[in-house]
Amino acid sequence: MPPLLDVLTREHLLKDRAAASELLPRGEPPHVSLLRLCDAGLLQGGLSVSLGVRPDELMGPLTLAMGGAARNLKVVDVRERPVLELHVQAGDVTERWEVENLSALVHNLNDLYRDAPDVRAVAELGEWEDALQLWCVDKRALPRLLRQPFFSPWNARALQGSAS
Repeated sequence: MPPLLDVLTREHLLKDRAAASELLPRGEPPHVSLLRLCDAGLLQGGLSVSLGVRPDELMGPLTLAMGGAARNLKVVDVRERPVLELHVQAGDVTERWEVENLSALVHNLNDLYRDAPDVRAVAELGEWEDALQLWCVDKRALPRLLRQPFFSPWNARALQGSAS
């Protein structure tokens, strides 16, 4: 069995190992397999997001997948010009975010909840099948994942700051 599946199973990050084994072609690079698993809905906390989705449309599903205090984040206002701007409220904190794309939204959410142990960090795994593959991962698992050769998210440097 591929080492990728062993690691994901050990970390309790895989929904169905048998389905994952059947899905992955032999010899495929592990980082590509991770994208394929996310797209298939087999990663705990994985989201496959159409490239046409706006950041304000993704807010609900993403904060739900992040869990913890992120589920209480509220979008108070959305402004579209000149750049999409979200006015968000997290508890007593209100912020204005310019979010020109989904990566900017991921960055802002990870930054807002950097010190919240009950909120999963969002890793941008990359694009696959015309969708952005996002993975909401428990911060306690991040240090171990960041040492794995198959885990090379676009926002790896930012995630190192979230790893506890």
